[in-house]
Amino acid sequence: MNLVEQEHDAKKDHINEIVLSEDVQRAIEQVLQSSDPLDQPDFNPTDYINQLFPNEQSLSNIDEVIAKMECDISLIDDNIRSVVRGQVNTGENGRVALKEAQQSLTQLFSLITDIKSRAEKTEDAVKEITRDIKQLDSAKNNLTYAITTLNHLHMLVGGVENLKRLSERRQYGEVLNPLQAIIEVNQHFQQYSEIAQIQTLSAQVQQIQSELATQITDDFKNFFSPTSHSNANRMTLTQLKDACQVASVLDKPVKKNILKWFINLQLQEYVQLFHENQDIAWLDKIDKRYAWVKRHLLDFEEKYGTVFPPDWEVSERITVQFCTITREELAKIVARRRTEIDVKLLLFAIQKTANFEQLLDKRFNGTTLVEATSEEVRPERGSFSNLIGSCFKPYLDIYTDSIDRELTALIEQFAQANQQMVVPKEINPGILPNCADLFVFYKKCMVQCMQLSNEKPMYDLVLLFKKYLREYAAKVLEARIPKPQPPNTTTSSISSSMSLLTKDFQNLSTAAGQVIHNFLKEGETPRFSSEDMRKICYILATAEYCLETVQQLEDKLKEKIDKQYVAKVDLSDEKDVYHRIISNCIQLLVHDLDAACEQSLLLMTKIAWHSISNVGDQSGFVNQIITNLKQTVPVIRDNLANSRKYYTQFCHKFVNSFIPKYINTLYRLRPTSSGSSSASGTAALVASASSSSLSEGGANSGAASGGNILGCEQLLLDTHSLKTVLMDLPSIGSQVQRKPPASYTKVVVKGMAKAEMIIKVVMQPVHPASLYIEQYLKLMPESSVVEFHKILEMKNVRKIEQQQLVEAYKRACPQLQQQPPTTLATAGSQAVGTESGNSTQQSNEPPTLGGNSTQSQQIAAAAAAISGAGSSIMALGDSLMDKGRIKKIENLIKNRLPN
Repeated sequence: MNLVEQEHDAKKDHINEIVLSEDVQRAIEQVLQSSDPLDQPDFNPTDYINQLFPNEQSLSNIDEVIAKMECDISLIDDNIRSVVRGQVNTGENGRVALKEAQQSLTQLFSLITDIKSRAEKTEDAVKEITRDIKQLDSAKNNLTYAITTLNHLHMLVGGVENLKRLSERRQYGEVLNPLQAIIEVNQHFQQYSEIAQIQTLSAQVQQIQSELATQITDDFKNFFSPTSHSNANRMTLTQLKDACQVASVLDKPVKKNILKWFINLQLQEYVQLFHENQDIAWLDKIDKRYAWVKRHLLDFEEKYGTVFPPDWEVSERITVQFCTITREELAKIVARRRTEIDVKLLLFAIQKTANFEQLLDKRFNGTTLVEATSEEVRPERGSFSNLIGSCFKPYLDIYTDSIDRELTALIEQFAQANQQMVVPKEINPGILPNCADLFVFYKKCMVQCMQLSNEKPMYDLVLLFKKYLREYAAKVLEARIPKPQPPNTTTSSISSSMSLLTKDFQNLSTAAGQVIHNFLKEGETPRFSSEDMRKICYILATAEYCLETVQQLEDKLKEKIDKQYVAKVDLSDEKDVYHRIISNCIQLLVHDLDAACEQSLLLMTKIAWHSISNVGDQSGFVNQIITNLKQTVPVIRDNLANSRKYYTQFCHKFVNSFIPKYINTLYRLRPTSSGSSSASGTAALVASASSSSLSEGGANSGAASGGNILGCEQLLLDTHSLKTVLMDLPSIGSQVQRKPPASYTKVVVKGMAKAEMIIKVVMQPVHPASLYIEQYLKLMPESSVVEFHKILEMKNVRKIEQQQLVEAYKRACPQLQQQPPTTLATAGSQAVGTESGNSTQQSNEPPTLGGNSTQSQQIAAAAAAISGAGSSIMALGDSLMDKGRIKKIENLIKNRLPN
């Protein structure tokens, strides 16, 4: 029972539910424009009640809500009653209005029917009135057409007789107008061709035209025949002119045949005179062909220029036929006698032909070329260009072969003249003169080839340009790059150095300095002379000019060559060759300056830094480096004044090479003396012999466990001096000071800052270890375990302490645990071995030192120990350096050196 009631209620709700379409709903919304939830189409009673009573507390005002609802319901009921009452009267009014509308439609239909019947009666009356007029109008048209046809027939009949009479008398001036009229009338009567009389008249007209064509052709041949001068029936020029007008009216083949015969007649003499068997037909006399046709055209226009109508273009047709015959004859002659052609003869013929074709372009408009030539021969409509010259295109390889031979001789000439290359004495010598000569020759060849052809010959010329650009780079530029020359000095042997060391034992510093100077002489590497450096700069500037000009050459070739070859024009390989020469020159200059500085860095390793007793001016090796820079860099800068970007590259590459070498040299030094380290036998002997100097140390004496770090202070001073010099390197020795590029300054500041940080780290005390590692990480945050080993070696830290410090450093830098484990001994030996190996490779020491490295190291150690013995004893009491002394040395640097 419950299910039945639920189904009944569901049906009842479905019946009471009103569903409106979207259009109706939008119309209601436009009219009502209500925001009340009860008026919304998607109204949901449950949601509405939940909104009014969201909780149990809101039920307290349910009576007010119900009262408000009842009030709204009563208002709606009143509105509904008003609308219903109003609809009762509205229905009655609608019925009355509908009835009135129906009556109006009935009256309108009757009126329309009456008007239609009256219009039909009026139309019948008009037709009756105009019936006679139409008949008269049709009779008039027929009469007019009949009269016109009779007149045409009369003209045709009378004109045929008249034309026969006039043509027999050769009165072509009087024939012209009747002939044009009869031809037009005959075309009018073609629609009546089935009438026998009309067929007869048309046949007579055709016969007259045929007879006139034959008669005029015979008259032309009779007039221009060589044997017609004594003929009494020969026409006059006036009759000939009228005959040409008549021929223009006749069929086209008549005019075409006359012109063909006449043009062949005009060129008959030319064909015989310049037959291929005649000597005058060869290429060396090709200008006589063109001279003949010029004279002939002048003679023709003087005699018969007024005879032929202007639209016949007889002079142009003669010229076109002359070009066609000339092209064919030249093609046969050149093919038969190809072996006799040299480049001068070929260029002569092509040039004369091109000049003649240009003259024809100026003289004629080229209207007859369309029907006289083919597209293969004439690439451009209306132009005489290549109308004759196309016969030379298959033989342009003769020209490119000659260019190949000329360029070969030119490069050989440049190479031989360049064997004794002398750089001009000017500060900025510019470029090699033969370089400009080469590109002037290239330009001449390109312009010349453009006049010949811009297709395959031009592409062959591009390949030649590429070949000889590489030849010039190899045989002229690269072949003359100077090679370093060994210094012409007499060096002392190691034995003489040892004897000097033992002989002058009393003056230890002088002896040690002389020994080091002798070692440096033995290790000098080949250097460039000032003239060689100027040659390198000379070649570099020339290669730069070539590089820029090759780019311009490539652009111009792509502009001039035919479109099908543009993608094949590529000189990038040749530009790479000149890029390589420039890079090689810069690298040679950098290597030369590097070699000069390596001697100073070698001197730096011979100084006993741990024995320095006081900090003074910058060291000798710094002065030597500055001297080398002032001797070398100004020469390079002055000779690269017009290649400023490559001079900047030179400075960049030099500091990028020098600064790492300087840092590697620092790692090889031992600038501190630790109290815990055991002294060598020689140092102990000297210390005991000079014990009295310990008391003279005064403030420099300290605890036995301290160390001397004055060497670090001196190194810091020297490093700052080098940094200042390198910052001013681009303008060194110049009266005009320029600010160096920002990129260059960044490289110098970063590299030399690392060197300063290394020295400051070495100056720090290693105890306590945690504080030392903390300071190390602050000063060198991007360091590695290998560098940490090197710095501990610089501080002369014992192996056991090194192992402990390395472990502490690894614990402070967990990211280093990913690196492969390295023991202290192997890491230290690898670091030292790597640095010494790099130094040996970069400094390019001669085999006399490298072959006896053990003996050289022993002598260097002895010299360092002896020269610094006194200062080492005085510095044994120094305490470890603290931050206050670092600040002191920085102030000393600022006071002594300019920023």
